[in-house]
Amino acid sequence: MERLGIDIGGSGIKGAPVDVASGALTAERFRLETPQPATPEAVTETMAEVVGHFGWTGPVGVTFPGIVRSGVIHSAANVDEAWVDLDAAGRFGAAIGAPATVLNDADAAGIAEVAFGAGKGVAGVVLLLTFGTGIGSALFVDGRLVPNTELGHLEVDGHDAESRAAASVREETDMSWKKWAERVDRYLEVVEALFSPALIIVGGGVSKKADKFLPLIEIDTPIVPAQLLNEAGIVGAAMAAVAAAP
Repeated sequence: MERLGIDIGGSGIKGAPVDVASGALTAERFRLETPQPATPEAVTETMAEVVGHFGWTGPVGVTFPGIVRSGVIHSAANVDEAWVDLDAAGRFGAAIGAPATVLNDADAAGIAEVAFGAGKGVAGVVLLLTFGTGIGSALFVDGRLVPNTELGHLEVDGHDAESRAAASVREETDMSWKKWAERVDRYLEVVEALFSPALIIVGGGVSKKADKFLPLIEIDTPIVPAQLLNEAGIVGAAMAAVAAAP
């Protein structure tokens, strides 16, 4: 079975059709820049353009960088505040003329990693953290998702965690990998103390460069890069679209 997955991020909106039985993309991923400002109107138009690129006419799954409950957006740290309290599922569905299932972007990536990637078959608490424009999180207990954890906004040493340890911070300040890894390590110490996870998976675009910083992380919990890399959100979105079907 195929479903189209769309991954809305702070810097890019990308999508592809997915074979949800295997987690494999069935066509090359297509990406457009996230409009700035990332208003509901502009993002919806870009999302619909990605859908149209594939000539897709059926249900879609869409990720969003914020808290999502029953298709309604409840936070928007890295996009326009006009998203808050908006029925994104209804808006997206109307724009493409097909049902749209909307979920948190990190939750979608985690769903994919637990089904097909680094978290497959791991018992206990598994935590996926995506380092990109911000820090997203997906928490699983024996394979079951605890949605909308938003652990990137934990306070660490008096700061919102993602304001110091997001991958975008390293890029914008030309920070060395070593210094950034020290910040990530401090953040992970707090997360580790709160949740005692069996495994931490690092996702987001920075996962492609895991060799530059993961060896510098000193926490006790096993920590590995995401296996689906930056395609995890697309795969998880497609899986969510299937799960939402009547």
